[in-house]
Amino acid sequence: MKYLIAGLGNIGPEYELTRHNVGFLTLDRLADKNNITFNTARYSDTAMLKYKGRQIHLIKPNTYMNLSGKAISYWLQELKILRENLLVIVDDFALPFGCLRLRNNGSHAGHNGLKNIEECLNSPLYPRLRFGIGNNFGKGMQVEFLLSRFETTELEAITPSLDKACDIIFSFCTIGIDKTMNQYN
Repeated sequence: MKYLIAGLGNIGPEYELTRHNVGFLTLDRLADKNNITFNTARYSDTAMLKYKGRQIHLIKPNTYMNLSGKAISYWLQELKILRENLLVIVDDFALPFGCLRLRNNGSHAGHNGLKNIEECLNSPLYPRLRFGIGNNFGKGMQVEFLLSRFETTELEAITPSLDKACDIIFSFCTIGIDKTMNQYN
């Protein structure tokens, strides 16, 4: 069985360690824990690992957040992976800092990355792991908050959630989304 795990974020040093890049941070953590490296390929940085007989393909789209669907659509087709075996990891300021919520579908809720994926897949029916980044920003400061870097103390505090997200990815790939939601949500 093959799976595609897409961590959303923006490329470039100016976006490194920003809240909007928590999808990239999650896949970087998974790669570090499993001693694998990403290579630049078409529309994404990619890596692959094997776990309990599954091929788990990781992508960090290099199309920028708002065009993430292009990379995801391409790799689903290229690797011949079913949409239900796709998991998108995305930041969510509606969730408390470090909180994780796995869903088998849903709306884009105004998130431009999810909106583009929905457009490219012609459907909102794909699994996503929403990663809470909190909402510690004033009125009209949403973009600045999303694109600001995590504080050192926040990076330390978020590490357990990154590890839990890695566990959720492996669970999703082995026991399926329903049992994983029951276990982790």
